[in-house]
Amino acid sequence: MALWRALIVGGFASFGVVAALASADRANPPNLARGEMLSVEVRDSKGVLLRPFLARDGAWRLKTNVADVSPRYLALLKAYEDQRFDSHFGVDFLAAARAVRQFAEAGHIVSGASTITMQVARLLEPRPKGLVTKLLQSVRAVQLELRYSKEEILGLYLTLAPFGGNLEGVRAASLAYFGKEPKSLTLAESALLVALPQSPERQRPDRLALAAAAGRDKVLKRLEERGLIASDEAAEARHSVTPSWRLALPMLAPHFAEKVKRAHRGEAQIVSTLDGNLQRAVEAMAAREARFLDPGANVAIVAVKTDTRDVLAYEGGVNYWGASGYVNLAEQPRSPGSALKPLIYGMAFDDLALHPATLMQDEPQVFGDYAPQNFDRGFQGAVTARDALRMSLNVPAVAVLERVGPVRFTLALTNAGAHIAFPTRDAAPSLPMALGGLGISLHDLTMLYAGIAAKGEVLPLRETREAQTALPYRLFGPAAAYYLRDILNGAALPDGWAMGQGLKRPRVIAFKTGTSYGYRDAWAVGFSNDYTVGVWTGRPDGAPQPGRIGRSDAAPVLLKVFDLLPPDKRGAPPIPADAILATNAEQLPTALQHFARQTQVVETRSHVRPPAISFPPDGAVVSLASNDAPTKEIELKADGGHAPFTWLVNGAIIGSYGRYDQTLYVPDGEGFARITVVDSEGLSDTARVRFKRPH
Repeated sequence: MALWRALIVGGFASFGVVAALASADRANPPNLARGEMLSVEVRDSKGVLLRPFLARDGAWRLKTNVADVSPRYLALLKAYEDQRFDSHFGVDFLAAARAVRQFAEAGHIVSGASTITMQVARLLEPRPKGLVTKLLQSVRAVQLELRYSKEEILGLYLTLAPFGGNLEGVRAASLAYFGKEPKSLTLAESALLVALPQSPERQRPDRLALAAAAGRDKVLKRLEERGLIASDEAAEARHSVTPSWRLALPMLAPHFAEKVKRAHRGEAQIVSTLDGNLQRAVEAMAAREARFLDPGANVAIVAVKTDTRDVLAYEGGVNYWGASGYVNLAEQPRSPGSALKPLIYGMAFDDLALHPATLMQDEPQVFGDYAPQNFDRGFQGAVTARDALRMSLNVPAVAVLERVGPVRFTLALTNAGAHIAFPTRDAAPSLPMALGGLGISLHDLTMLYAGIAAKGEVLPLRETREAQTALPYRLFGPAAAYYLRDILNGAALPDGWAMGQGLKRPRVIAFKTGTSYGYRDAWAVGFSNDYTVGVWTGRPDGAPQPGRIGRSDAAPVLLKVFDLLPPDKRGAPPIPADAILATNAEQLPTALQHFARQTQVVETRSHVRPPAISFPPDGAVVSLASNDAPTKEIELKADGGHAPFTWLVNGAIIGSYGRYDQTLYVPDGEGFARITVVDSEGLSDTARVRFKRPH
């Protein structure tokens, strides 16, 4: 009876101890914060590292799994550091007993008993050395073994182990010392990386190469003595050169990597759409081409696979570490010069206001107080729309934009996903936009041209493999896109490309160039059957470059990028059923034979006076709500004009409305504002007012 009572008491006591330990374990789990504080990695479409970023604490700490490293390295690591790693439960009691016996016999520490799991516990929660710390690490090791698989624990070690300086983890060390991923380590390299965590600062190869070699040889000798590596292999490995410097980690597509990193905060590994090999080739080519530009000038390039909109190559500017090198020039809004003209013509084609064979007048014309001139200051007289666009004539382009409507054109680009910037805060869409009187980035312009190549449908460019496909925005129909492709296919090649090399090009490239006012920006954007490419050249500070134009500076780079791209697999799209196949104006319907300016069209309609802002009137001071009152809505009103109406405040479109008497606007605060209303005919009125809070 007494025996049964003792067993019952002992059972309850054991259960209580186990329960207490389980409660303590749940209340104080291992802290994995350091293991989760990783370097962000941006990779190419095949998973190859493009650019890593320092972790928040300034370390290069790249996430590493067992599958990321060489099996030979793993075998050496386990054999040297923890022979029974796969079988023990966090603490190797046999190794501990051996270490105690050796200490008793020799009077000093001969070998340690720390397992890989215990080292992971130490790396996760660093503490001063001592017996208490060792006991705590043993407890943590058991907790880790209870929670995670052997592969997961080994992955934490491979990610956190120190390798000198701010290098943590075997991937960072392999890239910095050998310039390659640890999956392809040699025996000598593996032995060095096994040795370094034992004493990472006293064996740093970039500072103490001889000590590093000695540590490597110690590993080789011990494993050779155990028969784990052959003597001839060990001898060959000992004669290998130990790296005496530290290499820079990969730095491909630095601007692109920064961009996607910002867009994917919280993600440690981002797989992009870039083609790593193409990116290297594009960066090397861009660096060569930049040497032929003016001092301080730079190059930006975006290359896209048109059907998927995947960004394949992205050069935000050469010489990232140079002056202003950190500025992503592919995202900066710059004046596109004539590069927007195809989009203006495309909308007019879609409206059936114009056809490539329509006759237009290239002659001195005045648009209000605006009198555009051609680049060469001359005029061509009667020309077809096709030739007007190919020759990039300015007066016809302004007349077409007048017909399309600057506000409508701006809305279309904005709705397609482009970000438009105007020269001043209070500027509104106007006719000079046709010649580059606004700002747009190379990224967005390339996106719009990919829409031309895709039968008029614009989609956001995809920069990561997991990016969701958005719904397309139809900028214009397939017939208009076909007309543009046909016109731009005949664009004149730059000097030096029309002889020999130019005549034997492997694919047809439809492209348009542009040069901004004052020779500040040179552009070339074009597409083949499979790819769309945009190129910008200029100075980051916007300084003029006299004589530098898109045709001579950007177009050659564009053609060289296409030479680096794989061959097109798709043929040209079929001719749309609704395309009008006319070679001259006489074959067109009467309404399309000659182009009429917007003012001429308006005069033929029933007379309605232009829109006029009735509230707030020009020069008014409009009272806002007080500081402690709810925000006050201002009702904007206009009389006259044709609906629908578009309202702008300080150049920003606040919306289009069918009825002008129900438009509400909430001011940002006190100050002056320019309010503009534009009707469906492109006629407008502007009021300059001041918003002020009552005192």
